[in-house]
Amino acid sequence: MKIFGLQKLTLLDYPGKVACTAFTGGCNFCCPFCHNASLVVNPDVSYAMEEAELLAFLRKREPVLDGICISGGEPLLQPNIELLIARIKDIGLSVKLDTNGSFPALLRRLIEHKLVDYVAMDIKNSKENYFKTSGTDKVPLKNMEESAELLMSHVVPYEFRTTVVRELHTAADFVAIGKWLSKDSPYFLQNFVNSGDLIGENFSAYQKSEMEIFVQILRKTMNFVELRGI
Repeated sequence: MKIFGLQKLTLLDYPGKVACTAFTGGCNFCCPFCHNASLVVNPDVSYAMEEAELLAFLRKREPVLDGICISGGEPLLQPNIELLIARIKDIGLSVKLDTNGSFPALLRRLIEHKLVDYVAMDIKNSKENYFKTSGTDKVPLKNMEESAELLMSHVVPYEFRTTVVRELHTAADFVAIGKWLSKDSPYFLQNFVNSGDLIGENFSAYQKSEMEIFVQILRKTMNFVELRGI
């Protein structure tokens, strides 16, 4: 298994932890606003890190790191992800998984085997508009619903999060999302940022004041909704 990016230190990606972030390549979605387009569409193997190199880095940094975030792309696409995480856990690090939720059976297995300590699942949009935001008309919506239900049963610490894009999200979407997710689910809205490495074009961010309106809409049905990175 190859790693296509490594942020060696982050105080933001893993709540309450000093961590690093490893990025896998490839994704079964093609979100037009994705800020990691090169990881999703055409990962460059010439820049890839071998699994052994990542593990060596983690062993060396274990005294100063609390954990690792495994992100992407979609990490659960990787055929050896379970084995990699088991090796990371053997080093003694806590593992946070970023996922789009489209592989509920594997997610459940990782949780049941205590291989992940925290899960951040993307909620791309309201169910009605998921296809538009995920960049594919073959969205396995039932899978995302199953993953969300699993997390909402509190089998592991988790959060839901949505990257909000002016051209893709409306107030009506957040009304619908607020009815979908449980009232006690931690939910974060983060504003779209143009990284310069996008899949699509002509996307823009909402103003902070507009984002705060979405938060107020969600708080009518949910107890913990916050803006992140704004």
